Amino acid sequence: MKAETLTFFDKVYKVARLIPLGRVTSYGAIAKHLGASRSARMVGYAMNGSRGKDVPAHRVVNRNGLLTGKHHFDGTNLMQQLLESEGIKVKDNQIQDFDAVFWDPGKEL
Repeated sequence: MKAETLTFFDKVYKVARLIPLGRVTSYGAIAKHLGASRSARMVGYAMNGSRGKDVPAHRVVNRNGLLTGKHHFDGTNLMQQLLESEGIKVKDNQIQDFDAVFWDPGKEL
């Protein structure tokens, strides 16, 4: 039987599903973990295409903790509301205490 080959997006979704509640990671951290350290933008494209795939895309932000993907969520502040519902503080589209809530798949997995 032939093993199933996962696409890059599938691999991104697999990692994103492992981000714990109340934690965030970055596009670049996922890309680096997957051995594609220069593909942060592709991770962003994957998050944009993750609707309906049970992926917590709201937990993936840019390397500085900015909610750069927020315009891809329905509603004005849905990404921020989802993060805040998990106990993450957001001010001016920026994760507060970013280092404390950052989850690095390269170290955690």
